[in-house]
Amino acid sequence: MDTQNTLNSAPLDAAAAAKAAFAAVEGLPFPDDIFTAPELRWAVIGCGVIANQMVQSLALAGRKVYGVANRTFAKAEAFAAEYGVERVYRSVEELYADPAVDAIYITTPHNTHIEYLRGALSAGKHVLCEKAITLNSDELVEARAIADEHHVVLMDATTVLHMPLYVELMRRARAGEFGRLRLAQVNFGSFHDYEDVQSRFWNRSLAGGAMLDIGVYALSVARLFMESQPDEVVSLANLFKTGVDEESGFITRNAQGQLGVFSLTMHAKQPKRADLCFDDCYVEIMAYPRADRATITWTADGRREEVTAGVEAYALCYEIADLEKAVAGDESKLKLIDYASDVMETMTRLRRDWGVVYPEEE
Repeated sequence: MDTQNTLNSAPLDAAAAAKAAFAAVEGLPFPDDIFTAPELRWAVIGCGVIANQMVQSLALAGRKVYGVANRTFAKAEAFAAEYGVERVYRSVEELYADPAVDAIYITTPHNTHIEYLRGALSAGKHVLCEKAITLNSDELVEARAIADEHHVVLMDATTVLHMPLYVELMRRARAGEFGRLRLAQVNFGSFHDYEDVQSRFWNRSLAGGAMLDIGVYALSVARLFMESQPDEVVSLANLFKTGVDEESGFITRNAQGQLGVFSLTMHAKQPKRADLCFDDCYVEIMAYPRADRATITWTADGRREEVTAGVEAYALCYEIADLEKAVAGDESKLKLIDYASDVMETMTRLRRDWGVVYPEEE
C-alpha cells in the first residue's frame, strides 16, 4: 500500500501529507492487528491540527473520542459537533473529575503540557502527550514521578516511537542482522515564513524553535537504535531574533562510541532523511516521522532490500494503541517513556548550551 511520498515525489508539508495519507486508505478495511488491547475511553485536550488528526484516525477504525476540553469552549463545542464527540467540558478540571474517562491525549502547545500533565496524572488518568512532551528534562522527571505515584501510564506521542516500521527494524537490529550501529545521520528542514513572528514556530512564549518542534523526531530515530543515550554533545546554532533556535548542527556520542550527526532548520526545506549506518548495511528512511518503509543497502554486495511495515495514515492509531497496550501491561510499550526521557535530556542540554530559555524556565 503506497501511502508515503517516494524519493521522486515532491515533499508535502505535514498537513498535506496527512491528508494524502488518509485519502490513500479511504474505504479500505481497517487492519485487525493494531488495536489488540482492551479499549479505553479517551478525551482530548486541545482542538488544533493534531486533535483533528487524532479523531480522523480513530474514525478509520470505527472509534470515537468520548470527550473534549479546550481553552475556548465554543471551539470545543464546534469540534464535538463535527466529530460526534459525546462530552464537552467547560474546564479541564471537569474533565479530570469525569470517572468515565480512562485516558487523555494532550495536544496543546509545548509550554502548557506540564500543567495539564500534573492535573491529568494526579486525577488517575493515563496520558498520551503530544511532542515535545515537556519543555525540559526537569518537567519530564516530575511528570513521570506523578504517573508512578498514581499508577498510571505516561506516554510520549512522538510518532517515531510508535510506527511499526521502527519496531520491525529494531527487532532485526537487536537480533544482530545488521551488525553494530556506528553512525546515525539525521536531517529535518521545514520552511516557516518570518512574517508572523508571533506564530508558535518563532514565539519564545509558545516554546518555539526547531529543537522542540522537529529536533525531537531526529533525536528519537537515532536513540532507538543506539545502545545508550549520548553523554557527549558538540553543537552550533543560529538563533532567531525572538531568541529561539532557528537552525543547528550537532554531533552526539555515547559511551559505546556510537555517533549521531544532526542538522535542523526552520527556514529552509531539506529532506526528512535518516541514515542508520551499521557494520553490515545502512538503512535509509525518508519522511521518517511517520515512515512506513525503509531501504537497506547491504555492504557486502550492494544489494538493496525494501522493508515495509505499518501504514502512514494510521500513525496516530499506533500511538493510541500503544498506550492501551501499555495499560494492559506490555513491557515494550511501557519502556517507550525511557527513550523519551533520554531525548528530552539531550534537547535540554543543547538548548542550555545555546542560551535558548523559555519564560517558564527563567
